[in-house]
This record gives sequence, structure tokens and C-alpha cells, in this order.
Amino acid sequence: MLLIFLLLACAGVALFSEVNLRAQTAVVWGTALGGSFLGWCLICGMRVLYYLAQQHSADGWDAARVIDLDCKLSQGRRHQQVLAVSVYTALRTEQSDALLQVNAILEGTTALKAQPSRSDRGTVRHSRLPGGVNENPERALLRILKNLLNDLAVQLQELPDDVELALSLEIDSPLREGRVGKVWRAALAESGVRQTVSPITWSGLEAVDQWLDQRSDDQALLLLVSVVIAPDAPQGTAETAVGLLLGNSGTQFALLPVANLYRPEQARDASAGALARATQQALSWASMQANSVERVWRSGIGQKYHAVVTSVMSDAELPLRADRNVHNLDALLGQPGVAAPWVAIALAAQTVQRGCGPQLILSGARCADAPLWGTVLTPVPPLMT
Repeated sequence: MLLIFLLLACAGVALFSEVNLRAQTAVVWGTALGGSFLGWCLICGMRVLYYLAQQHSADGWDAARVIDLDCKLSQGRRHQQVLAVSVYTALRTEQSDALLQVNAILEGTTALKAQPSRSDRGTVRHSRLPGGVNENPERALLRILKNLLNDLAVQLQELPDDVELALSLEIDSPLREGRVGKVWRAALAESGVRQTVSPITWSGLEAVDQWLDQRSDDQALLLLVSVVIAPDAPQGTAETAVGLLLGNSGTQFALLPVANLYRPEQARDASAGALARATQQALSWASMQANSVERVWRSGIGQKYHAVVTSVMSDAELPLRADRNVHNLDALLGQPGVAAPWVAIALAAQTVQRGCGPQLILSGARCADAPLWGTVLTPVPPLMT
């Protein structure tokens, strides 16, 4: 542009001056060339100012994006504290200690066997909670719920009466919904739980995901109760009962946590790549590497996903430790149905309570065709205790 401006100045002097070019004075040439140079400097200055304005705007957007990304990461890495656990499977009787059940699971004891079922009295391969096969389903459900609430009440007694318990209740039984509600209210009344229990609409691992998004600063605790008893098609299923009490890490200080439960991540589709990405994201929410995982729990994984899970476990981009312990609850107990994620989380939490390290849980959802979930459970840092 400078060369063009100088040429234009010379052309202007040549075209519009009445005096011969050789006779032009230094003043005329100096004015023409100096004016063109100053004009070029003015345009360059304006261009520099325009560039600086654009750069300032871009820097502002970059800073806003960094702040937004930090907020999103902070939100994604929220976690809940596991405050109390109660889990019953076929490997635990009402009189036995929960520690014996965990030991049996870790040792690979199988409860899945051919035996009479509650639903049709026929002999099918499944696992069944302790109790008579001819026991009335309503009475059996009441007994199971009372056991769960009695276990959780030990921790709830240490909380004030005004603490709200947000309830996510999932029960798979032959009873109608109205009868299930009546049994739940009867069990709650006999448990001695003093706190107010308020039902929520979220269910499954989505309840944890939504809670972390919408109620992470809430004073309320999240009470998860899931029971599977006498399923309609008992072949290959597991009767289970799980109760979990979860609290927000920033608002709950009355109870010592058992473990930290991080945000679960669901795969976007049924492919192995989607599950691997979901697993990596679940590990990222816990700010840990895959090689830190000590135990892997599989629960509620349908036949169509077996190859997918096997592929993910051997994925080179997800370097799990070679000496990791894999606990396939479907092979030991059977398909837990709606309780699939909770029975794995409960057993993993009790394993962490015994001194084990981070746990990875791969679980199915209520719908057998729904994509799988990845969830991470870690020990509580010593400074927090």
C-alpha cells in the first residue's frame, strides 16, 4: 500500500502540475510524497486499532469460555457422599452380618441355582432372598423393607428431625402400585424414622445425575430404596433389596461418609466405543486414571451387551490395571433388574469401607435395551474424616 500511495502521489504531480517535472521544486515533491506517506500511516494506524479491538474481543470470549468451562467441569465433578448402606441378596440372611455377604461376593460365591420361585412355584435357575417360597408377597415385601429401614435408621438417628429425606423408591413385585405404597408406609411407620420423607420423580442413576445438577446445595438427603421380589419371569433373575442414603458433600457434615459417589455417565448408544467414552468420562468426573481402579463391578448387563463390555474391558485406550478384580454380579446372583446399579454401588461401597481403593461400576438400566452406565466410587480422603 505504501508503494501504491507513492506512485499515486507521483502520478498526481505529473498529471495536474503545469510545470515540467524536472523543474518541480523539492517542496512540491516533499509535500506530495510526505502527504501520501502520512495518509498511508493513518490507514495503517486505523487497521492496527481495528485489529486490537478484534483481539480484545477474542480475548474476552476466550476468558468467558474458560470461566464457563471451569463452571461446567466443577458442576460435572460434583459428587455425593454415601452415608449409609443396606443390601440384601441371596447370600445374606437376616441374622448374618453384611460383612459375610461381601466376603462371599468377593470370593466368587454363586447364589444362582435351580430352585422353586415365588412367582409360579416352578423350578427355575435364579437367586432368591431368604424366606419361604410360599410366603405372601406382601408380607415378604414388608419384612424386607423393615430390614432395610432398620439398618438405615441407625445412621438416621444421628440426624435432626427437620432433615428432609428425598425418596426414590423402585420396587419390582407382583403387587399393584397401591398395595406397594401401603406396604411402604407401614414399613416406614414401624421403622422409627423421624425425618420427613418426600418422594421424587427421578429413578435409576438418573436420580443421582439430576440431583447433582439441581439440588447439589440442598440440605436434604437422597434416600434410594430398590427391591426386586418375585419377578414375573424369574429365569436368570436375582431377588435383591438395597437401601442407600446419600448426602451432598458441601452441606452434610453430621455423618461420616462411607465413600464418594461421582456423577454417573450413560453411553450415548449401544456400541463399544460409546461405552468406552462414557467410562472415560465417568473416570474424568472423579479426576482419576483408569489404572487407579482396583475393582470392576458388572450388574444388570443384558446378553446383547456382553461383547461390548468385554471389548471395553480390554480397550487399549482405557488401560485398566492387569490385576484388577472383576465381579460379575449377573453370574453370581442373576439379573437384579431395577436394582442393578444400586446393588453394585452398595457392595462396592462396603468394599471401600473395608479399605479397598476406587471402584468402577458398569450397569444396565430398567429397560434392557437402554445404553449402559459407568459410575465411579472412591474412598473418602483422610482429611475429610
